[in-house]
Amino acid sequence: MSGGGNEEQQQLPGVSSIASGSGTVSGGGRATPEMKRSAVRSLIQRYFHQLQSGCGNAHCTNANCASSGKVAPMTANEVAAKALQLFSQDAQLCETVSSPQDVDMLSPNDSSSSSSGSSGSGSSTSTITSASTATTTSTKSQSQSQMASRNVVVAVLNEDPVLSVPPLDLSGLEPSPGGSGPTTPTLPPVQSLDANSLMALYEQCRAGDSYDLICHAIGDVFSNVDRLSKSFIKSAEPQASSSLQELLANPPEALNKEQLRTLEGEHDKDEDSTQQDQEELEGVEAPTTAATESSIREAPAEIDAEPEDEDVTMAHVSTDEDSGEDPSQSSDTKVDFQGLRRVQRLLFGSQTRVITEKLTTSVIQLADWVHYMRLDWEKVIHCLVICFDLATNTNNSVVDMDYLDRVLPKLCHAAAAMPVPAQARLARIWAAHCSDQLQALVAACQQQITLQVLLDEDSVRENERIISVTKVLKIVFYANILASELEHPSCRAPLDDRTDMAASSSSAGGGIEDDLFVYSSLLQPHMPKFAEDQLEKALQVSAIDCRRPLVPLEEFYNEALSENIQMHHDYLSYKALAMESEMGSGHTFSFMLYAFILTPATKVDALYYDSRMRMYSERYSSIINNFGQDGQDGMPRPDLKLTVRRDQLINDALIGLELVAMSNPKDLKKQLVVEFVGEQGIDEGGVSKEFFQLIVEEIFNPAFGMFVQQDETNNMWFNATPFENGAQFTLIGIIIGLAIYNNVILAVNFPMVVYRKLMGYCGTFADLEDWSPTLHKSLQSLLDYQGQDMEEVFDQTFRISYSNVFGEMVEHELVPNGKDVLVGQHNKQLFVNLYSDFLLNTSIQQQFNAFRKGFEMVTDESPLKLLFRPEEIEMLVCGSREFDFVELEHSTEYEGGYTEETQIIQDFWSIVHAMPIESKRKLLEFTTGSARVPVGGLKCLRLLITRHGPDSDRLPTSHTCFNVLLLPEYSSREKLEERLLKAINYSKGFGML
Repeated sequence: MSGGGNEEQQQLPGVSSIASGSGTVSGGGRATPEMKRSAVRSLIQRYFHQLQSGCGNAHCTNANCASSGKVAPMTANEVAAKALQLFSQDAQLCETVSSPQDVDMLSPNDSSSSSSGSSGSGSSTSTITSASTATTTSTKSQSQSQMASRNVVVAVLNEDPVLSVPPLDLSGLEPSPGGSGPTTPTLPPVQSLDANSLMALYEQCRAGDSYDLICHAIGDVFSNVDRLSKSFIKSAEPQASSSLQELLANPPEALNKEQLRTLEGEHDKDEDSTQQDQEELEGVEAPTTAATESSIREAPAEIDAEPEDEDVTMAHVSTDEDSGEDPSQSSDTKVDFQGLRRVQRLLFGSQTRVITEKLTTSVIQLADWVHYMRLDWEKVIHCLVICFDLATNTNNSVVDMDYLDRVLPKLCHAAAAMPVPAQARLARIWAAHCSDQLQALVAACQQQITLQVLLDEDSVRENERIISVTKVLKIVFYANILASELEHPSCRAPLDDRTDMAASSSSAGGGIEDDLFVYSSLLQPHMPKFAEDQLEKALQVSAIDCRRPLVPLEEFYNEALSENIQMHHDYLSYKALAMESEMGSGHTFSFMLYAFILTPATKVDALYYDSRMRMYSERYSSIINNFGQDGQDGMPRPDLKLTVRRDQLINDALIGLELVAMSNPKDLKKQLVVEFVGEQGIDEGGVSKEFFQLIVEEIFNPAFGMFVQQDETNNMWFNATPFENGAQFTLIGIIIGLAIYNNVILAVNFPMVVYRKLMGYCGTFADLEDWSPTLHKSLQSLLDYQGQDMEEVFDQTFRISYSNVFGEMVEHELVPNGKDVLVGQHNKQLFVNLYSDFLLNTSIQQQFNAFRKGFEMVTDESPLKLLFRPEEIEMLVCGSREFDFVELEHSTEYEGGYTEETQIIQDFWSIVHAMPIESKRKLLEFTTGSARVPVGGLKCLRLLITRHGPDSDRLPTSHTCFNVLLLPEYSSREKLEERLLKAINYSKGFGML
């Protein structure tokens, strides 16, 4: 760049020139994104210079040039926004007399040196200017007023050397070269803030009863990523040199080259040149105003054509980058949270609304800028941590809530646009440093989502604000997991390792025969590729890793969203994502990928739609494949039909399922239809419910020998020495899977460790608390004992004993020669781990592997593991534990002339509410076919009571397929109670249609 008055010509590799007044790049080579950004940066700088300093031509007629006298006075931020607007409109650019490179509009507070060599001499000069350097004013009084304001700022800044000072000539206001009309007087920009300096500035302003200076400082810093990223640093920066202190205390009339370098914190010219080269390669970064968003939207296609940020790595993050470590795994941050929260209490506690209003608008500007531009994500993370902390560390005052309601959606919009590594980095910082604020952050996000749902119930899934807040809530969800006590990684059993585990267990011999089925669920993918949680993979943590989360995971449910989400539409979006992933795209949003926010009842709906879609698909395939083959023997059915005898229920069911599983396992995905031999009736759901109820009672009967009942907890557990082979356990797994697939609740009492193991985890010592509380308490006392005489006190070796199915005591050595190894302080943890592993994993490994195989033969393709956590799967299998018949009354509907006001209906509910819990279970079983409460409670049951004729001696009857109770209109309450109790107590075998 020449030092004369010629127009700037920026040479880029492969680009011949940048056309004046145009955003296009010409040349023989293909412009890279970096070249485009450099060209855009250069043009915007020229517009900024033209608006603020002019072209130097006294006769200029360009309305967008300061030299024409037609540019109204504007602040630096307003000039920046106007420059962006002119750039997007391809407005006229004047021939400049002074070099526009002298003004760094994009980073007006950063002192940059530009070296220009004169032709033939090779000498270089260093020129430092600022985008907000004072320009000429129309009167002398304006200049004096501006100088007085600067002196106040300097006085405040001198109180704390940590506060950055812009490298400005503070001696006075100089007219801009060639300026002939009114221009923009501005205060010196503030490059950074810290708690002490901001609080000192506040006291200074309060003493003078004018808050212009603090508003100016907040506006400068909080609206700019570069400045805010250098603010509120927790560790004290190196003290400024004495020469810098002298320059600040006594601002000189003119600064020489060395003094300028001192102000910049530079030490040699090589660093200066390197910094300039790096700045030329960075993207556009300018202060934003409310007009910036609309300006950016009007920007030319060169910006919009750049790739999306979804797969962009954190290229500018310096944390451990040279060592090859993943920056997203770091939780380090420089944010001074203690000082930041002092500032928050000061600003939001003051009665001056102008300060919080300025803070609010500035943070909104910063968030908009982050969302629309490619930036240094490490700087952005620092800024977001500060802004989110200000938004959530509140006292719920009117000022706080106003800031929260306006700022939080914008911050979420910006954070949701970050690449996954940056989001992982933010989650780790929140977990390590903001665990005390996670509860407040969850509540704030939930409040925003609920508010948007209430405002627009019909378009929840298209609401961008709900989507962005949900994405941020996902970051908070994982931060909450990281902030809690996690399981050891060794308790995971990924699918890759399970194949080897199954192979080793089958080769180890033992009493379990090899499975007979050709289908191997171990080779099936754990989850579809498009549904894999990239944030979970980046953080290497799962919700199952945490047993006692800091914030209960139930608080992440949003009931308003779950009730209005229209799950069938969201499921279609989920399927659309599957198709888009196959085509290499994916822009659809589905809440099924954010299952933590959905209530279990809503997730059950999603699973129901998925099951029905697969059933219809299998039915359609069977019909198409067998078209024209009517009457042929052996033709496949469109459903999965089981014909069983009541007195041979187990044998008939297991044999029928075994034939299906061996011949064509995909038939298990068809709709189940059960027929009892010698009985009339069509299975519309009620017969299947009875089938599952009866078969579960027999299979889990300890006399059958496959499971044992634990007396302490009443739970069922795998028999370590069963009479049956592995195929039988596979068939039991199939039955459990079919119950889930066909939306049937079972009376199965498994400990929680079973569901954790179905999700791919191994049982650990923590699982013993639910499996055997007494044993867990004993082992915990052993771990807690700190005396050195442990061997004498406990007299425990590495040989254990347990009772088998026949009540006999069996001994097992946890280590070779375990009977000779005493448990002491040095090996007590090893003993506890081996003991737990033997009871929960090793002793029943072959049985459980076969059981899990059958379970996954039915559920492997469903989104079960995507949607549900282990405790939710238990609820899905066994139903809810809450018997709230008030909810059932409110959800019940009536037909045949009955209403809520009918006397017999009022008597009916009066009788029901007075029943003991056991009678309520019988009533539930009589009317629905199952004594279990569905997920979500009895409000989800939808019972229908219909009039079944006038008063008579007939007993009430029911259609269990449709949850219908047929109730005659009895003449008195006493007769109703007598007839109803007789029906529910003697309902087995009759009265159920």
